[in-house]
Amino acid sequence: MGRLLLIINPRAGKAQVKFHLLGIIDIFIKAGWQVEVHITQAPLDAMEIARTKGSQADLVVCSGGDGTLSETISGMTRLDAPPCLGYIPAGSTNDFASSLKIPSQMEKAAQIIVNGCPYPVDIGYFCRERTFVYVAAFGMFTEVSYMTPQEKKNLLGHQAYMLEGVKSLTNIKSYAIKLESADITLEGDFIFGMVTNTVSVGGFKGLVKKDVALNDGLFEVLMIRTPKTALELKNILSSMILKEEQSEYVYRFKTSKLRILSEESVDWVLDGEFGGSRAEVEIENLQKKIRIMTVLQ
Repeated sequence: MGRLLLIINPRAGKAQVKFHLLGIIDIFIKAGWQVEVHITQAPLDAMEIARTKGSQADLVVCSGGDGTLSETISGMTRLDAPPCLGYIPAGSTNDFASSLKIPSQMEKAAQIIVNGCPYPVDIGYFCRERTFVYVAAFGMFTEVSYMTPQEKKNLLGHQAYMLEGVKSLTNIKSYAIKLESADITLEGDFIFGMVTNTVSVGGFKGLVKKDVALNDGLFEVLMIRTPKTALELKNILSSMILKEEQSEYVYRFKTSKLRILSEESVDWVLDGEFGGSRAEVEIENLQKKIRIMTVLQ
């Protein structure tokens, strides 16, 4: 088959990959691949290895959580001709794997890499500096992803996000925002904003519409205005539960590019990791930038 670069985050999820590693490698070798394994040693290591060694491989495979996948793709987007990517999910939530119909069982995911087909997916370009795979967000709950200790994520999994999220409810911050896109302009105070390309965020489905296409060149955007009264908060929650297309508090729309300006620096989260603090943000959709092995057609 050719050369396969296998990038593994040993700490992702509950560190279960160590019990499946030999089986995964065996699947690849029996399919004819020459496997080179790299165990990540530090944050951004997956990105650096994908960038420096990805061009020498015919297939890059990463195993870890959404952050590991994001790092690997970030490195691959810096290549002139990135190879196909295989993904073996091993994190606490695995949002993007859910969208791609990639199973959480590691050996089954490896079999899909061997027997599946390349499926092109859109990638987000953040401030012309960084890429993200499935979500860029600010505001309420977003700090939960990068502030929750890895040990707590490993121990409690999804419950860890919920526990830290409840704490953040006592200190909801509002941001004065102006959003501009080709079809819509919003201005006012907002407690949450999300630009995404997935059906699941933080393990929760229903935050965006079901008709998400991963390679249509469009993001799904969700913006929530700051409630001024208890009644307005109730209306926001009702709008979210009923999944209303639009309300005076909750806005949902699609776009390929947008610009967000704020009166103060805002903390952003990219694929569950801290993405920096900025007062001006531009986000662009890089359509069909990366091909991922999956069963989707």
